[in-house]
Amino acid sequence: MTSPIRTTTTLVALLAVAIFINYVDRGNLATAAPLLLEDLHLDPAHIGILLSAFYWTYTPTQLAVGWAVERFGARWLLAGGVAIWSLATLATGFVGTFAALLMLRLLLGLGESVVFPSSSSLLAQNVSIAQRGRANSAIAVGTALGPAVGTFLGGIMMANGNWRIVFITFGLISLVWILPWLTLTTAASNRPAAVRDPTAPGWLRILAQRSAWGAALGHFCSNYALYFVLSWLPAYLVKDRGFSMTSMAQAGLAIYLLQAAGATGAGWLLDQFVARGHSANRVYKSVMVCSLLCVSVCFVACAMGSSFVALACLLIAGSMLGIGSSGIFSIAQTLAGPHAAGRWVGFQNCIANLSGILAPAITGLLVQRTHSFAAAFVLAAGVAVVGAIGWGAIIRSVSPIEWSKQ
Repeated sequence: MTSPIRTTTTLVALLAVAIFINYVDRGNLATAAPLLLEDLHLDPAHIGILLSAFYWTYTPTQLAVGWAVERFGARWLLAGGVAIWSLATLATGFVGTFAALLMLRLLLGLGESVVFPSSSSLLAQNVSIAQRGRANSAIAVGTALGPAVGTFLGGIMMANGNWRIVFITFGLISLVWILPWLTLTTAASNRPAAVRDPTAPGWLRILAQRSAWGAALGHFCSNYALYFVLSWLPAYLVKDRGFSMTSMAQAGLAIYLLQAAGATGAGWLLDQFVARGHSANRVYKSVMVCSLLCVSVCFVACAMGSSFVALACLLIAGSMLGIGSSGIFSIAQTLAGPHAAGRWVGFQNCIANLSGILAPAITGLLVQRTHSFAAAFVLAAGVAVVGAIGWGAIIRSVSPIEWSKQ
């Protein structure tokens, strides 16, 4: 019989790898953006639309995925999603028109939409609250290392101007993940909500919770900052700050590695504080509010400072985004509980990823009209402050909702 600890460790590790390749594949287009502008004769507004298009399917599908996870279970749903987005990534390496790129970005968003509702449902069922910080920090590390590896290796591979080989290579690698997932996770708890608890809350009961809206707003603003960096960092460093493709790749690697380090350290500390009897509400809210306020200050400095100041602040902002990311899904899983985590995260992630539609497109328009990233940085800074309000003030308490008493 497989031990619960081994099962949980394997589950968390494979989910972290899934998130890692998720962010590698969704971020490849941003890395290739400086080359696509010339090779396919696109302008910044076109790139903004392509970066945004991923979220046109990714965002609304979160609701359907949240329902499907609670109705059918997450294991096979996640495997199917990985297959879809891997094939979309692979096919991107063979296209040559804006329309074809747009269609594949829509397909990529559809496939990747399964990840967070599925992973949150599985973690809520298999990981205790005292270990949830580290488990979700492993997920958050994937969100950081994915762009790190994608930006660095992709940038190096694209240094000779060949962007197609990056999509083909990463698409094939992503497909490999499905085999260990289906063979090593059979012992993990993966029961539909109706089997676990017939009284599991539906959409209306979740939407009636003030904390659900506070978490959704906070997550939206956290994602706006993250997607702003993820989508436009390569073009910003190359076009606005004069970096070469190689130096851009190195800077991007450093920023994302600091994000991963911040997530790892924060996850461990969160669990330590909770295990020692500190209020989960105070611990998680403090981390979320402080990290977003620091990100806001760094973005303003990027808008006003020299290239050296901008790079230093981006490094700090990367670590702060990592620290904040460790609490996003831990808070959702704690509030919703194991019987509603998939549906709750489906709603929360749907609202949150509207920022994926808005941030790339708005940034592209601002850059095209002002010929500078300064206004885009100031806007992202203001959004981060609103996020701090969402996490700190609108959520009543980071504690399990007693659905049977609602």
